[in-house]
Amino acid sequence: MLVPPVKKSAERERAVLVALERDGDSHADQVDSLDELASLVKTAGGEVVRSVIQRLPRPTAPYYIGKGKAEEIAVLCEEDDLHSVVFDDELSPAQSRNLSNAVKRKIIDRTQIILDIFAFRAKTKEGKLQIELAQLNYLLPRLTRMWTHLSRQTGGIGTRGPGETQLEVDRRRVQEKIAKISRDLVSVRQHRATQRQGRTRHNWPVVSLVGYTNAGKSTLFNLLTRAEVLAEDKLFATLDPTTRVIDLPDKQRALFTDTVGFIKKLPHDLVEAFKATLEEVCEADLLLHIVDLSHPQYDGQIVAVHDVLCQIGAQEKPALVVFNKTDAVAPETVARVLEFHAGSVAISAQTGEGIEGLLRAIADRLVSRRRRVRLSVPHNETGLVAELHREGNVETISYEGDRIEITARIPPGLQRRVEPYHADVES
Repeated sequence: MLVPPVKKSAERERAVLVALERDGDSHADQVDSLDELASLVKTAGGEVVRSVIQRLPRPTAPYYIGKGKAEEIAVLCEEDDLHSVVFDDELSPAQSRNLSNAVKRKIIDRTQIILDIFAFRAKTKEGKLQIELAQLNYLLPRLTRMWTHLSRQTGGIGTRGPGETQLEVDRRRVQEKIAKISRDLVSVRQHRATQRQGRTRHNWPVVSLVGYTNAGKSTLFNLLTRAEVLAEDKLFATLDPTTRVIDLPDKQRALFTDTVGFIKKLPHDLVEAFKATLEEVCEADLLLHIVDLSHPQYDGQIVAVHDVLCQIGAQEKPALVVFNKTDAVAPETVARVLEFHAGSVAISAQTGEGIEGLLRAIADRLVSRRRRVRLSVPHNETGLVAELHREGNVETISYEGDRIEITARIPPGLQRRVEPYHADVES
């Protein structure tokens, strides 16, 4: 299936997208996946000119697609002056090599596009290390492609020439660099653990924003925290996690963390490389799963996010589903989704609609961290009373003789402090 070519542009790298529709695949899902791939190519600085979908029971070993379709794509590249062919799955080294020989154009797979975007977006030393590790892990099994001109690749008697030597040297260098970056990332994890220990001294709960890329996490984070995290209508606008303190309606203080967005077919090496960053998700007390309700395949995106959470071991974390971008859908759609997803919240981070309800829902989910106590405090402990007002949620207060009788919900950090004044612990 082909789409008409778009007008030629001299400024961007012109590409054709290629996907397989396997037996049992939904055509709508495949079209949505190609649309997402087109957005990835655009984010990486390319221009999509054509899209090709071939229906096959399964990918072929030599070309991923059929040989005839590869020849057809080669003709398209000549006719429309295309520079690259971008595949909607990760290709094996052999498939990539065979396609390059058949099409005579740059062959790129989905993993390469995502790695390229991440490399461009990463700003911190940690982010750059994580991307470099993922790129090297992707490159290692593909090194043989870079030495085909030396022809001595099979090994054995009579083939121990410079090509094999150079290949082994390059492989060893890559492996050594992978080992070094892995060691550096261990230091990053230790530094993050130290930061988390410093934050937990306050005993503030941690709320981590997760969701599909471009679901509006950074826009919501900026609205809640008055931060200035980059929020663009592009995939993977945010890579490096940012943490800010928020005061909730019940006077709880919580740490909110914005994290990298997820995506379907997220490369395994990328998930592994970003373990240091994604540990913020694993350590959270509550996950805010932000969903773009205006996206036609939002339910598939929910599944994709859950798959990544399973990969990093965070699938059992308490989560609050937040349907965003309600300003872009009909009210009856919002009502139907909230009825189907019991306990979820609907908001618009763009207009601010529903934010107060979201904050109350977060406070309710975190209330279990707070203990309800009755205290009898001497009048001279005004500092403690002020602290209860500041850090806890004072429900009742009365002055009886030389004592102050207080009922309050208090965070873990205050519980030891008030032990001498307990009149009763209710729950």
